[in-house]
Amino acid sequence: MKIYLASSWRNEIQQKYVKLLREAGHQVYDFKHPTDTEELGFHWEDVDADFRSWTVKDYQKGLSHPVAERGFQRDWDAMLWADVCVLLLPCGRSAHAEAGWMKGAGKPVYVVMEELEVAELMYKLFDGVCDGPEELLRYMGTGPV
Repeated sequence: MKIYLASSWRNEIQQKYVKLLREAGHQVYDFKHPTDTEELGFHWEDVDADFRSWTVKDYQKGLSHPVAERGFQRDWDAMLWADVCVLLLPCGRSAHAEAGWMKGAGKPVYVVMEELEVAELMYKLFDGVCDGPEELLRYMGTGPV
């Protein structure tokens, strides 16, 4: 199965899930290492080291920067390529937008939360809420029943 793993750069268990899913035989898009090279994924710092002080107008301009365009295209292509999305919590706005688009495109979306931070009613939109790797693999039909 081809998996788009939507999460956050700050999520400390993201790489654990990349490895786990690959070891289970899946192809996994890893936004932190999106190519076979040592190249790292998109960072706003590559557009402007001072991006944290941007205004909305600065942000609008930054979205058109060639580095942002390349980063977006790489992630977008991976979303089109994937069969399924795993939304790995905790994560932020981009990962939630990706998961929402994936679901709207008719692709299954599984939410993984190893700890409950906040109960979210709208996660009912998705195909399952998992408490860890074993349950995720079971939902996807690749783990022990």
